[in-house]
Amino acid sequence: MMVPAPSVRDSLRVARPPLIARLIGRAMALGYRLAGKDRYDDFRLERVDGVPFIVTPSVFNPKVPRTGEFLASLLDSSLVGGNSEVLDMGTGSGVCAMFAAKYARRVVAVDINPAAVRCTEINARLNHLEHKIDVRHGDLFAAVPGERFDLILFNPPFLRGTPRDDRDRAWRSSDVAERFAAGLREQLNPGGFALVLLSTFGDGRFFLEEFCRRGLQISVQAERRFVNERLTVFRLTPTMPAGTA
Repeated sequence: MMVPAPSVRDSLRVARPPLIARLIGRAMALGYRLAGKDRYDDFRLERVDGVPFIVTPSVFNPKVPRTGEFLASLLDSSLVGGNSEVLDMGTGSGVCAMFAAKYARRVVAVDINPAAVRCTEINARLNHLEHKIDVRHGDLFAAVPGERFDLILFNPPFLRGTPRDDRDRAWRSSDVAERFAAGLREQLNPGGFALVLLSTFGDGRFFLEEFCRRGLQISVQAERRFVNERLTVFRLTPTMPAGTA
C-alpha cells in the first residue's frame, strides 16, 4: 500500500492515539512498574523467537516495549539477501543485527549509547555471530562515513525532546528525524531501502514529514496493533537524485 505525501499524516495517524488508547497505555505502564518490567538498570536474559539476548543496564529492551522484537521478526531471506550489507541503526541489544546476520553477508550495528555497543558485542558472541557483525559506537551515519548498504534498519526514538541521559536516547531526540532523513540516500546502494519502525506512542509525524520532504517513497511493510498502540514498519526507497529536496 503506497502512502502519498499529502495524506501521510491522516493515513497513518501516528501523531496521537485516541484518548482511550492513551488511558490504557498509562494503565499498562503502571502495571509494568508494579511488576518491575519497566526497569532498565539491571541485567536481564530475554528470548526473541527462541534466540537468547542479554540486556544490560541502560540498554533498550527488545521485548518489553515490543518494537525491537517486532522489527526483528520481519527479517527473512526475502528482505535480507545472502550478499547484502546491512546497517542496524540504534541497535540497542543488537536484536535486529542478530536476525539480519542469519542471512546477510555483513551487518554493521551502531548505537550512540556505549552500554548498548558493549551489550551488542556480548550478544553477538553469545549467538556465535561476532564474525558477521561489526559493532560501532557513534551518532547515526557519522559511524559509517562513505559506506553504503543494501538495507538499513532503524527503530528510532519516538518522542520529541532532549534526552536526559544515555538510556533516554532510545526514547527521545530533538533532531533524529531530520538528520536520518537527510543522510539516508547517501548511505544506500542502488536498489537499497530502509525499514523504519514508528509507533502511535510517539511523534511519528516528524519522521514522515521529513521522509516526504527528502523525496523518499514510503510504503507500509508491516503493521501490528496492540490495545494501547499501533506499530508500523515503513519501507523507504529514494526516488529523487541526491541533492533534490
